Amino acid sequence: MTVFSYYPGCALQAMSWDYRESIKAVASFLELELRELPDWTCCGATAAHSLDEAMSIALPLRNLVAAERLGLDLAVACPMCFKRLVTCRIKLREAPAEIRKDFAFEHRILDLARFIATEEMLGRIRRLVRHPLAGIRMVSFYGCQVVRPPKITGHEDYENPQHLDRLVAAAGAEPVDWSFKATCCGASMGIPHREIGRDLIAKLLAHAYASGAQAIVACCPLCQSNLDLYQPELRRQHEGLRRHPPLPILYYTEILAIAFGQETVRAGLKSHLVDPRPLIGSATGRSRPANENQKPTALARAFRRLGAADQRLMDIDSTP
Repeated sequence: MTVFSYYPGCALQAMSWDYRESIKAVASFLELELRELPDWTCCGATAAHSLDEAMSIALPLRNLVAAERLGLDLAVACPMCFKRLVTCRIKLREAPAEIRKDFAFEHRILDLARFIATEEMLGRIRRLVRHPLAGIRMVSFYGCQVVRPPKITGHEDYENPQHLDRLVAAAGAEPVDWSFKATCCGASMGIPHREIGRDLIAKLLAHAYASGAQAIVACCPLCQSNLDLYQPELRRQHEGLRRHPPLPILYYTEILAIAFGQETVRAGLKSHLVDPRPLIGSATGRSRPANENQKPTALARAFRRLGAADQRLMDIDSTP
């Protein structure tokens, strides 16, 4: 059993609860013990560093202090949280000696996805696969924050990252290369600049279709949410997108859990707006249970209503 301290981050406690549950399932299979930091708090992503430099250090520092007390390497699920924690440690090492002596964290801070994609872990994954996702073509989407800036993230392959692609292959699916794996999905741009955010997502979906992909694999909660939640709206607006089936947006831990035969992850799959279960079933031969509710979940219905309301607001805004 490999033991880490673990910082889940805010997103996994709310909208990205499916990511949280799939991480738990995969960690159990891979014999990883993730000890959640006691009384952890928000690290400040995504806005603190652009609003208040002192607060952008203080927020992740509190969590690093908690991790230091556990005396373990720290695994982080969210790429933005990972960057804030690493940035905080870099700033501390540059601070005066009297500050450094009180706040030191010398254990490793690990991006969980990259750790799981190491050769040792890939070997474990291959041995555990029971239901390979054979025949499903998947593009990996890293987004702009997972790999950049390389002096923070430590990525040497930041123009063409590969760790999610390796996990896709280990799960038995077909990783498809494309030129947009490390581009921006708009992040939170869709709130202050709705049209810019939607346009970025539409272009990504179009290029994913052009690559021949049947699904997109992500490790960033915000990227996954953007590509999944806005897809129904964008399909209504763009005829080119409607020519293809909707693209499921899966976390890498979800495809691993499915390949391992972990049934508990299916509750999370059901919460996606673009339902991935028919595609997964076509590869594994494991369709939805006969007694499973076929109707959209309450969360999915709420987001569909939100999307419809958002579209009405856009129509009003564009009215002369």
